[in-house]
Amino acid sequence: MQHIGGPLKKFLKSSGLEKGVAQQNAMEAWANVVGENVSKNAVPVDVQHGILTIKTETPAWRQELHFQKKIIVENLNKKLNKKVIKDIRFI
Repeated sequence: MQHIGGPLKKFLKSSGLEKGVAQQNAMEAWANVVGENVSKNAVPVDVQHGILTIKTETPAWRQELHFQKKIIVENLNKKLNKKVIKDIRFI
């Protein structure tokens, strides 16, 4: 009996869905990567072409997270074990 993981990965790759699934995983990993306090004040709303869009509660949160953007991108990609997110846009 074969494990489903291998064939599923091959299907996602051959159908062109692998990138979309990885980007969705980045949105789901957001809270885990940034922590509870940040995730209460900044939530992922979209990801396209490797750019994650985050809606912040206040301009102060937007500015603070903008300063930490590089580290957050690195930590998200580390959590996903591949370079999925290229940039973050805060709105």
